[in-house]
Amino acid sequence: MQKNDEIILKITDVTAEGSGIGKYNGMAIFVPLTAVGDTARVKILKVKKTYAYGKVIEITEPSPDRIFPDCDCFNRCGGCAYRHISYQAELRLKSQKVYEVIKRIGGVDMEPQPIISPSLPDRYRNKAQYPVSPDGKAGFYAFHSHRIVPCGDCLLQPQLFTEVLTETEKWIDENNISIYDEATQKGLLRHIYLRYAEKTDELMFTAVINGDTLPFWQELVTALKGLCEYRLKSVQINKNKSKTNVILGEECATLYGEDFITDILCGIKVRLSPLSFYQVNRNMAERLYQKAAEYAKPEGKNILDLYCGAGTIGLSMANQAKSIIGVEIIPQAVKDAQFNAENNGIKNARFICGDASAAAEQLSKEGITPDTVIVDPPRKGITPELISIIAQKFKPEQVIYVSCDPATLARDIKLFAQQNYTLVEYTPADLFPRTAHVETVAFLSRK
Repeated sequence: MQKNDEIILKITDVTAEGSGIGKYNGMAIFVPLTAVGDTARVKILKVKKTYAYGKVIEITEPSPDRIFPDCDCFNRCGGCAYRHISYQAELRLKSQKVYEVIKRIGGVDMEPQPIISPSLPDRYRNKAQYPVSPDGKAGFYAFHSHRIVPCGDCLLQPQLFTEVLTETEKWIDENNISIYDEATQKGLLRHIYLRYAEKTDELMFTAVINGDTLPFWQELVTALKGLCEYRLKSVQINKNKSKTNVILGEECATLYGEDFITDILCGIKVRLSPLSFYQVNRNMAERLYQKAAEYAKPEGKNILDLYCGAGTIGLSMANQAKSIIGVEIIPQAVKDAQFNAENNGIKNARFICGDASAAAEQLSKEGITPDTVIVDPPRKGITPELISIIAQKFKPEQVIYVSCDPATLARDIKLFAQQNYTLVEYTPADLFPRTAHVETVAFLSRK
């Protein structure tokens, strides 16, 4: 097989990023924008020793799951992976993927519980970060690139975000606001960052800038108030003068309104600043945390919540638990967690700022013996060191593992098994419909 060859390929599987996979003469061919069950004419773009990459020339026989994409930007903006298949097919695919990695990597052949999913897969995101193109248009980066694609009305975002972007683009044009250039590191406006508190209907607007001040900000506030005055609670700047791909800098300043907005999650009032961590799908986060609580059975228990963020998982169980101890390495998140506990009148919660492994070691020396440990780590999962501390020093009866990456979850399930913890049950949850991401909550019990 060589570059530019054209082949007929039957798609039999998909990758974790959503690209279709077919076999041709024993070689795996990866083809974006295909679905399991498709037969396609494919042009080969790159050939490696045991696999190749291709692109679709023509779908000669469509999959029964295939639908017509409902977004003009699909396949260009890099946001969605599955707008070419039905939502029910997407849910089956995600559930199957979680099962396969837990079986293959985790060594446990156990069917998942039914995937938790919303009734409608669109308009769920409460946060969006839009890079701005040189012509003053906001959009999203194309897949694996920094090329900005204007997106119009993105179906993953609230329609309010589209209206806010339209007003902002007018303001950029009318006031000749300079746009940051990654190549030269010159120009001012880098990103437009929006947060929305769905339960309280509060909006935060943040301009990420390569500087200390935002010219004509009063005109921006006037335009936004004219659009959505009762919703607009905060307008801020975030200062990011570094040569970096990281979107946000560490310093924010409020231009109008409050320093934060407030949402309600699982009955808990949650303060959100620009730097706060918060699940982007509030409604599905509630259902995910309810499943975690169902597994944890927190009544009268001492609960240790590692990688706690703003404390939302632990605080949602505080009215039933004996005590909650949260551990988080990001100082701003710990401040938010402490404020959230005080603001909700929760007296039995304590939060520690530090690395999860070091904090766990410290708590172990204090003689803290939690009944349940909850972990909600980043995509890379948990370190073997921390798994050993949990299993050998805390020895909780159960571990509740909330995961955003099935592969690292499966790896850690295997490591926990070596420490005498067995997988009892796990449930996938679709917090990010139409994308390739899937969350999972797993229940492990000490033998």
